[in-house]
Amino acid sequence: MSRHQRRRQSPLRPRRLAAPPLRFFMPLSLLACLLVLLVLRGLATNEVFHDNRVAESVDKTTVPEELVEGGPIIDARGERNAHPVSYRIPDRTVVLSFDDGPSEEWTPAILKVLAAHHIRADFFVTGAMTTRYPELIRQIVAEGHEIGLHTYTHPDLVYQSSTRATWEMAQTQLALAGVAGVHSALFRPPYSSRSSALDDLSYPVIKSMGARGYITAFIDRDTDDWKRPGVEEIVKAAMPATPGEGELVLLHDAGGDRAQTVEALEQIIVKLQADGYRFATISEALGASSAVVPVHGFQLWAGKGYIWASQLSLHTLPVLISLLALVGFLNFGRFALMLVLAPVHARRAKRRGAWGPAVTRPVTVLVPAYNERECIANTLNSLAASDYPIEVIVIDDGSTDGTADIVEEMGLPFVRLIRKVNGGKPSALNAGIAAASYDIIVMMDGDTVFEPSTVRELVQPFGNPGIGAVAGNAKVGNRDSLIGAWQHIEYVLGHNLDRRMYDVLNVIPTIPGAVGAFRKEALRAVGGMSDDTLAEDTDITMAVLSDGWRIVYAERARAWTEAPASLQQLWSQRYRWSYGSMQAMWKHRRAVVARGPAGRFGRLGLPLVALFGVVAPLLAPLVDLFLLYGVLFTDASLTLTSWGVFILVQGALSWYAFRLDREKPWHLISLPLQQVVYRQLMYIVLLQSTITALTGGRLRWQKLRRTGEVAAPVEA
Repeated sequence: MSRHQRRRQSPLRPRRLAAPPLRFFMPLSLLACLLVLLVLRGLATNEVFHDNRVAESVDKTTVPEELVEGGPIIDARGERNAHPVSYRIPDRTVVLSFDDGPSEEWTPAILKVLAAHHIRADFFVTGAMTTRYPELIRQIVAEGHEIGLHTYTHPDLVYQSSTRATWEMAQTQLALAGVAGVHSALFRPPYSSRSSALDDLSYPVIKSMGARGYITAFIDRDTDDWKRPGVEEIVKAAMPATPGEGELVLLHDAGGDRAQTVEALEQIIVKLQADGYRFATISEALGASSAVVPVHGFQLWAGKGYIWASQLSLHTLPVLISLLALVGFLNFGRFALMLVLAPVHARRAKRRGAWGPAVTRPVTVLVPAYNERECIANTLNSLAASDYPIEVIVIDDGSTDGTADIVEEMGLPFVRLIRKVNGGKPSALNAGIAAASYDIIVMMDGDTVFEPSTVRELVQPFGNPGIGAVAGNAKVGNRDSLIGAWQHIEYVLGHNLDRRMYDVLNVIPTIPGAVGAFRKEALRAVGGMSDDTLAEDTDITMAVLSDGWRIVYAERARAWTEAPASLQQLWSQRYRWSYGSMQAMWKHRRAVVARGPAGRFGRLGLPLVALFGVVAPLLAPLVDLFLLYGVLFTDASLTLTSWGVFILVQGALSWYAFRLDREKPWHLISLPLQQVVYRQLMYIVLLQSTITALTGGRLRWQKLRRTGEVAAPVEA
């Protein structure tokens, strides 16, 4: 089969698409991946699952007295779980420990001080900070320091379930494996202090961690350096309560300004060394093997994969935020343009005779039809009621359902029927143009009905000789269902209000196939209808604009069309529209560098269509993605408030659009649900169309199943 033959067969010949799950898989997978990346980023920044609750001290009825009065190291592993034992730091020995890190700013400074004095310490790190600063974890391990776990998100485990506690530790171990190829058996509970503070709430946590194989490290001396009491106070708090007594000292290398900690650390080391103290890690102080062990195999590679994904999430978020800002700029920029320009168009539309002398001469109405037996009678009956002189040409494009027979049986005197083999909608329209008796041609679809005044209102702008085409006001006739109401909102806001804006700018990109009119001269000048794209209406509109003709929007020229009644049919229709519009934009891309009218459209119209019609809808799911992320993982009330403000702005603009179109606004009650459900479908359609276009695939037109329920104009 030749390329020419393939093209001729494509537009009006139905072809079954892949099953919906296959078609939706890639877009939904992309959204799921982005959500996962956001969650990983939130974990790395301690933004998700963060719990600031801290338990108050309670009774110690269940805590063994030897633990309360014992040392800071508690071993409740294995057989010791029933009767945990504690260990003290040997005399003349100091263990320096640092919590909450690592920190990009302060951990390197602390490591520098420790290295200068050849001292090894213990760093109790959080999983969140580990994933953010993997190079610092590797430096800590490489310099011989000991790593301990301080949970992943730093919650008080007293308030957490056993599942959450297991997750906190497992994720931190996973991060350590990915960053440095190690696991650690040391654990320090967040918000802990001395073992003497153990109570009936915190003791079960220690036993639970022991059952998981962890040794718990409390402290002997708390410097309270996180309060920034001053260098002198920090140094004083680090000194042993009893001269010569061993101690485990708590400091912090993250969580705020640690300049005092760094300065005090130098003085603590110098002062204790002068008093004859040695410095060691916890394992060294107890004469035990290191609590940090290497990992191999699956654990190692699982950790590497987790860190890779976490790092990707950290670098992805700024990009997503920038894209979200772009979405906001485009949406609110579009809203602003509409609010400024739509009233201009509305005032002009109220002026009768604004286009010059009234147009009264007859016009030709073309009705291309392929298998429209359910609708064609309603379409022709509506034209029979027209208050304007017309001839009607029905071009039956090889229908197999008896459409042409119905037209003949109706016997309407003003209707001519042309039968032709199936060649596609552009071919059918070109046949009608060639047969048209008059120099103004109205085009409508075979599933559309006109009001009596539609043709008259549609052709009046042709009183201005510079106008080459006019776009009418397409309305959804079957709007009583939920999906119909959603399309009704889309038509009024997303199509008609847009056309008002584009009209004032003189860059209307699409004359709807359901209701539009052209000068025959303008059509001939651009070579007639083309089958180069699947959006022949957009293609011809752009061609006429580029040829120097003006195109306007006639809001009173209303046509009632039967919108898709199911998600399957809607997807098929919008897939073709989206893909065809992209084809048309690509076909006319050279207008960007052209001179004259084509250049004006190329440098103003095409960018607006690309930004508002492709870029903004493609990025719009970021709004819902951040909404879901915010509700599930961060500040739900603030997130819902922000989303509510966006919906209110959208609702206000929609109400204004309905008012301009003289529509009853009660359908807007479904607007919030439309934003959640319907917009996602449109996103999937657009993304799939983009993928099809980028991969060079060819999409064939899908013939929608019609019911013929739009039989007469509906009162606005």
